[in-house]
Amino acid sequence: MSALESSASSTSSSAAAASASPDWIALVREKVESLRFGVVQLTVHDGRVTQIERTEKTRLPASRDGL
Repeated sequence: MSALESSASSTSSSAAAASASPDWIALVREKVESLRFGVVQLTVHDGRVTQIERTEKTRLPASRDGL
């Protein structure tokens, strides 16, 4: 198998894996789009996304008097 064939095979299997898992991709996209400041973290077990965590920060405007 040539490098080109190997690359094409890898790309098609990656595409198949992505199309087989649209649910988690949609969830990640939703969490990122609705987040202003924070972190979206994926937990992976055996090559599969098993958990999605979102930590959101609320930023307050800087106060001049320190209160």
